[in-house]
Amino acid sequence: MSHTRHVPVMLQRCLDLLAPALEHPGSVVVDCTLGLGGHSEALLTRFPDARLIALDRDKEALRLSGERLAPFGDRTTLVHAVYDELPAVLERLEIPRVQGVLFDLGVSSMQLDEAGRGFAYAQDAPLDMRMDQSTGMPAAEVLNTYPPGELVRILRTYGEEKQAKRIVSAVVREREKEPFTNSARLVALIRDALPQAAKRTGGNPAKRTFQALRIEVNGELSVLERAIPGAVGALAVGGRIAVLSYHSLEDRLVKQVFAAGAASTAPAGLPVVPEEYQPRLKLLTRGAELPAEEEVAENRRAAPARLRGAQRIREDAR
Repeated sequence: MSHTRHVPVMLQRCLDLLAPALEHPGSVVVDCTLGLGGHSEALLTRFPDARLIALDRDKEALRLSGERLAPFGDRTTLVHAVYDELPAVLERLEIPRVQGVLFDLGVSSMQLDEAGRGFAYAQDAPLDMRMDQSTGMPAAEVLNTYPPGELVRILRTYGEEKQAKRIVSAVVREREKEPFTNSARLVALIRDALPQAAKRTGGNPAKRTFQALRIEVNGELSVLERAIPGAVGALAVGGRIAVLSYHSLEDRLVKQVFAAGAASTAPAGLPVVPEEYQPRLKLLTRGAELPAEEEVAENRRAAPARLRGAQRIREDAR
């Protein structure tokens, strides 16, 4: 499979956000979500003095990106790890602080395009959805074994699916006849379960359920809750972080961590704010930046993207 179809989202803006921290010799940048290596390749090309550490939980992504990034030689270090493991990875590599961190969250182009992975609702495939197929519980097992109340919670929380109860009732009824194995049966069930009005809005009616299952299978939000603070903690003073999110749940988490870092923690009424209470982050984006209309027209996967950036402006108080 070629990586030529893969178009990195908001690439130029990500590079520009990180640039002031990466333009000097000896800088280290971490791509926490390597995928097919589009952002990584651009980082290595734009910043010829930078070293790249790239993480991915998907071994196939690491293999394909390894081929793509081979021309950059020993400037790249690829690591099989989930992005909340970043502090441990840096410790193992004896890198105390880094100058740049990039996250491109969600499911990669490769995972969507490989039919057998079961991420895409548009083609029939085994209901797997694991980003790392060597570990964890596939989506079929979640559908077939979770109690109804837990399934409703997942669909509502992670998929923001208003018809969660209706869909889960149908799932429970059907799984008693025969366990779920493939995506087409689930897509058909969702179509049948939803009222007409719900089918007329928001694209494919299975989209929200598939998102919810994927987030549950991969523990994406709990991983992200640990990963963003861990990445901020890994930044040197002057270092920058850029995060691309693809749904409101991810974006909200990123926004909360950045906002907390950019706020003073001083008790009210202090005439002079001591340094340990000063903000440790400066926000680089006003709210979340959206992709340009031209980019969305060329790459429909960019449509839901939200980009936030921040700069580390002081050390933590000791």
